[in-house]
Amino acid sequence: MASSWFPQWQKRSAVEENGLIAPDETLPVGQTLILGLQHAVAMFGATVLMPLLMGLDPNLAILVSGIGTLLFFMVTGGRIPSYLGSSAAFVGVVIAVTGFTGQGLNPNLSVALGGVIACGVLYTLIGFIVMKAGTRWIERLMPPVVTGAVVMAIGLNLAPIAVHSVSASTFDSWMAVMTVLCIGLVAVFTRGMVQRLLILIGLVLAWAIYALLTNGLGFGKPVDFTQLAQAAWIGLPQITTPAFDLQAMVLIAPVAIILVAENLGHVKAVAGMTGRNLDPWIGRAFVGDGLATLISGMLGGSGVTTYAENIGVMAVTKVYSTLAFVAAALIALVLGFSPKFGALIHTIPGPVIGGASIVVFGLIAVAGARIWVQNHVDFSQNGNLIMVATTLVLGAGDFALKIGSFTLGGIGTATFGAIILNAILCRRGTALFGTDIIRQNR
Repeated sequence: MASSWFPQWQKRSAVEENGLIAPDETLPVGQTLILGLQHAVAMFGATVLMPLLMGLDPNLAILVSGIGTLLFFMVTGGRIPSYLGSSAAFVGVVIAVTGFTGQGLNPNLSVALGGVIACGVLYTLIGFIVMKAGTRWIERLMPPVVTGAVVMAIGLNLAPIAVHSVSASTFDSWMAVMTVLCIGLVAVFTRGMVQRLLILIGLVLAWAIYALLTNGLGFGKPVDFTQLAQAAWIGLPQITTPAFDLQAMVLIAPVAIILVAENLGHVKAVAGMTGRNLDPWIGRAFVGDGLATLISGMLGGSGVTTYAENIGVMAVTKVYSTLAFVAAALIALVLGFSPKFGALIHTIPGPVIGGASIVVFGLIAVAGARIWVQNHVDFSQNGNLIMVATTLVLGAGDFALKIGSFTLGGIGTATFGAIILNAILCRRGTALFGTDIIRQNR
């Protein structure tokens, strides 16, 4: 561990050929601001889309992402380059708790916010434990076979929500298909930064097509620009007071397990790309993310997580300076205080958002499979097969369990089921075959 909380950033004039800017190095102020803007744009698509799917104020989501990123920077002592944005892992549980239909602001958001706060508290406690005990116990409790199954189950659990949101009319369904096609074309036929912003740019293209067909040719419900014209350029976002309901808290709090696995994977990825050992600061990273989620819930925002999009930007630019994320966070704060910006986001039509959600929820499911592939999970082992098969059906079928007056929804049963089944079957496998099965399911 370093003797000081923050590193002494060394100034670099430019990226050397085949070299990189390390987390404790920095470029000149102008270049740092430009890189910060690039990181802000990279996080924008998901950080805006996820709140819209949950019925949150996107202005507030952008604002708390900036606050959370600055808090993460402070807690980690500027050692880990990361941006904190709205997490997709909360979408299913927030919709399940509030019964949100997918249009406008969520009228029952307060109940979900209590759960987001509970998740932040649990996540922070896990971080303090890791600071004392290390990460090995997490890796044993949630090996890749478990985290992959849970992530895929979340994506499958959300699938009916996405399909239902675009089934109101034939026009809505076809616009959803057009949105999927726009995002797919951007993903396949573009390169560089445009490709990394595939969700955002695909949304803009689909929005333009929708406006042409409705406002121009008279098909479907036209885009309403009234709120955009009336909105002020500067103002406070809408803050919602949380309400604490035990059932909602128990349902949403376990999302911390997903955030832990996600954050751990991102830190390991950055460590591998920079050649730096970041293990001593993993506990701090969990605490920073947990506190940011807690504060976001208190203000009316979603839980937050580290973003793979920003890791992709770092991989391309070879700039890992943590000061670039301070610049990105400050840019997010500026956008968060602009009601005009929020009103612009609300002009995105429901069928377009629904089409984007089909892609995003599918990508969540595929991310689970990617975890298995990257970690060489062995599905010739019956223990792995049974655990994964059960987890996916529990999540996709939204299997609920009643415990007294409390109901545990599909994502909750899938998460706890995966952990418990894996623990039982791993112990049995160890007794019969030694440690091979544990190695294989990692």
